[in-house]
Amino acid sequence: MTSITKKLALAAAVVAAPFAVATSAAAEGEKYVLVSHAPDSDSWWNTIKNGIALAGDQMGVEVEYRNPPTGDLADMARIIEQAAASGPNGIITTLSDYDVLSGPIKAAVDSGVDVIIMNSGTPDQAREVGALMYVGQPEYDAGYAAGVRAKGDGVGSFLCVNHYISSPSSTERCQGFADGLGVDLGDQMIDSGQDPAEIKNRVLAYLNANPETDAILTLGPTSADPTLLALDENGMAGDIYFGTFDLGEEIVKGIKAGVINWGIDQQPFLQAYLPVVVLTNYHRYGVLPGNNINSGPGFVTADGLEKVEEFAGEYR
Repeated sequence: MTSITKKLALAAAVVAAPFAVATSAAAEGEKYVLVSHAPDSDSWWNTIKNGIALAGDQMGVEVEYRNPPTGDLADMARIIEQAAASGPNGIITTLSDYDVLSGPIKAAVDSGVDVIIMNSGTPDQAREVGALMYVGQPEYDAGYAAGVRAKGDGVGSFLCVNHYISSPSSTERCQGFADGLGVDLGDQMIDSGQDPAEIKNRVLAYLNANPETDAILTLGPTSADPTLLALDENGMAGDIYFGTFDLGEEIVKGIKAGVINWGIDQQPFLQAYLPVVVLTNYHRYGVLPGNNINSGPGFVTADGLEKVEEFAGEYR
């Protein structure tokens, strides 16, 4: 077994632990907490957990993953406050709603905790809350790039299946897509909820009521997987333009089968892995990258799927 294979296997084993992900670190070593907005039901975040597990093992630090079980952002704000009160060396957190989360994050910074914003929010918002830097994919920009690409492919109308509508960053994806196409978002975005059966039914209902829809945009595996089932059921699989954010096992299968045109890869592994490495080196040696890090967007198509397919849902 190669060295990197051993590390990946160890990371996967660590992630199997329930709720809190902690790495093997010396008792007196650094401790970091990653706080996400994701509910327990969102499997996409397994890649984030793998990223912090591997980074923690390689850097010899402890990293704990915390999240609101139902995705409630007020609950997430309290988790950030609790994390700061526990006295970690640093906090890595998403900024999915500035109005709800900026206060607790600023308070953590004011208390002396170093913070890196990852995944959601923007570099400007990261600066406003006093974070060291931002590592992620600006969501509006990613949606806009996807819209420009779809427009070039002849798309004029679409359905955006928003499974996390309470998070402004999700809506930014849909809005950016509409702006990239040069059309109004209007009622082309639906609140699908997160129940797979309900998502499938709402996609079917929308397409039945709007049969001239050119394209579908989903925002991740939570909405993409049931949408694939909906298109299988109504016979539109492969006949309607289909783009999605993020990757996952079923999404990769859909791309490979020609049902999904592309997936936007924001590289969540890097969003988790890099902040741990950056914070550790900052605390040990006083070094810090001079710029924010954009981990995406990148478009994954059927060409060159081999490595993505191998690690989809784990490290991609």
